[in-house]
Amino acid sequence: RTRPYRPQTNGKIERFHRTLADGWAYARFYDSTQQRNLALPPWLHFYNHHRVHSALGGRPPVTRLTNLPGHHS
Repeated sequence: RTRPYRPQTNGKIERFHRTLADGWAYARFYDSTQQRNLALPPWLHFYNHHRVHSALGGRPPVTRLTNLPGHHS
């Protein structure tokens, strides 16, 4: 969700939608909607855990989380 009258957050989600379309939805030909839907969870895992993001200094988003199970001693 984005906050009303907050174009900064709207721009971020629009950019994510573009990345989602380019990296998952239209990156390859899918024979069916079911095949495309099955490809989404692995792509989201790659995006959040392995794909580097320039805004995060070349690190994946998961590195910014502090509440992941097993990350606290």
